[in-house]
Amino acid sequence: MFRNVLLFALCLAGFTLSGAAHAERIKDIGTFQGLRSNQLTGYGIVVGLAGTGDDSLDYSTQGMKGVASRFGLQLPPGVNPSLKNAAAVMLTAELPPFAKPGQRLDVTISALGKAKSLRGGTLVLAPLLGADGQIYAMAQGNLAVGGLGIDAADGSKLTINVPTAGRIPGGASVERTVDAGFATSPQLRFDLAEADLTTVRRVANVINARIGANIAHAIDATTVAIDSAQGAEYRIGLMGQIENLDVDPANAPARVVVNARTGTVVINGAVRIAPVAVTHGKMTVRVDEDPKVSQPAPFSQGKTTIQQSSAISVDQESHPMFEFQPGASLADIVKSVNAIGASPADLVAILEALKQAGAMKADLVIL
Repeated sequence: MFRNVLLFALCLAGFTLSGAAHAERIKDIGTFQGLRSNQLTGYGIVVGLAGTGDDSLDYSTQGMKGVASRFGLQLPPGVNPSLKNAAAVMLTAELPPFAKPGQRLDVTISALGKAKSLRGGTLVLAPLLGADGQIYAMAQGNLAVGGLGIDAADGSKLTINVPTAGRIPGGASVERTVDAGFATSPQLRFDLAEADLTTVRRVANVINARIGANIAHAIDATTVAIDSAQGAEYRIGLMGQIENLDVDPANAPARVVVNARTGTVVINGAVRIAPVAVTHGKMTVRVDEDPKVSQPAPFSQGKTTIQQSSAISVDQESHPMFEFQPGASLADIVKSVNAIGASPADLVAILEALKQAGAMKADLVIL
């Protein structure tokens, strides 16, 4: 018995310590301005398909003519080649910060037209452009497609996963760098992933206490401005020190999230309920029809008729009213709602009513 008591005490102590250890690294709650990835897009042609391409779509034909013209091959005017073995595709990739020429990027390939499958295809050299219209990478290679599509002669089809999209791991080579500008900016700026006045102030205080007095200033609910000498080497070292500092983020605001499509309800621990009484019931009205056939007597002038016979029943569930005491917590809400056997839809109705009554001081988010 002593052993069981000791194990219970150790578990309780571990739970208490884990609840108190709320500190997180600064790098996990935000990012420095300028250190972000950039999206790249492009247009290309996939060749080598086994009759599953776009056939003779205009944009596929134009793309193939452009590819052929790179090698000095000019197709006769008015001739549109059959492109069952080629497909027009869109390319997407993400250029990470500080990417240098020669580094490799993963590329996602998606069919643009009527291609049935990209399995077995090869992407012909195609540029990847940024939002400014400049070329930042070149892509080429064999596609890895996880899907499969098969058409039979009688018109039946079988599709597994998505055969019209694939990837080329390391299929793009970086050709141009993006200047982050952090080395020459007047200040370093750190942005929280979620705006919070308390957290941004705590981040500034931790930096001032551990790095240098009064070098960090919270300028709004998201951004901390940090005074720093210019120069990439110095600032990289400073940023490395800052992002590994521990800070205690503020508790999340009281929030209830409801997914109306799936009936999922999530209530965080900050939700509190003011004194309020709640009752919830459900009424079911059932109408049963039992028509009867009435036959006339033999050799009479009567006609066969149908007599309607209806039975109406009402079933009303009766649940006792329950009361939330001042400062009721998440556990109290769950216990009370479970006691009346409320479904997720009923719970949503109760939470909406509590919000409208002013008894629940929390954000109600409907997805």
